[in-house]
Amino acid sequence: MIVTGELKEGEKVPVTALAAEFDVSLTPLREALKVLAEEQLLELTPNRGARVVPVTIQETRSLFEVMAGLEGTAAKLAAGRITAEQLASLEDLHTRMRKHYEAGEKEPYFRLNRAVHDAIVDYAGNSILSHLRSKLAVQSERLRFISVMDGALRAQAMQAHEDVIEALRDRDGDRAMAVWSQHLAAACVECCAVLSERNIG
Repeated sequence: MIVTGELKEGEKVPVTALAAEFDVSLTPLREALKVLAEEQLLELTPNRGARVVPVTIQETRSLFEVMAGLEGTAAKLAAGRITAEQLASLEDLHTRMRKHYEAGEKEPYFRLNRAVHDAIVDYAGNSILSHLRSKLAVQSERLRFISVMDGALRAQAMQAHEDVIEALRDRDGDRAMAVWSQHLAAACVECCAVLSERNIG
C-alpha cells in the first residue's frame, strides 16, 4: 500500500482499520510496522503511531547511487557465474515483461521488472550483496511507482534490459556492469524529475 501510493506520503497509518481489513490482531500488525520502519518506509513515534515517510529528491539520489553500485556489481558478477538455465529463465522474464510493456499494463510490467532485477542479483551468487540490496529494494520499488514513466523512458528501460541480457549471454562483465549502472542512474534522473515537478524537495 505504501509502495503503490495507496497510503500517501506523510499520512498516519490507520492501524486499527488495517488490522480489521487484513483480519489480524494488532500485535502482528505492529510487528510488521516495525519491519517497514527498518526499511525506512514508516516513521514510528511513541504515542503518535506510524506515519508514511515522505520522499525527497536528496534521499532519492542517495538511494539510487547505492543501488546503481550494488546492482552494477551484481551484473558484473552474474556475467561470470550465470548458468544456461538461469539465462533462459531471465530471458523468459524479459519476454513476459515486454508483452505487458507493449500492452501498457503497468502493474504486471513493474512486477516482472522487479523480478528481472532480483534474478540478476541472485545470479551474482554473493549473499552479502543480496542482503544489502534487499534492504533497499522496497524503497526503490516505491520510487518507481511514484514516477510514471513516459513512453520514451520506458522504451529506454526495455533496451537496457535487452542490452544487459546480451552482455550476460556474452559473459562480458564490464559491459553488463556499465549497462546496469547506467540503467539505475537513468531511473534516478526520471524519479527526481517527477518529484521536482510535484515540488517535492
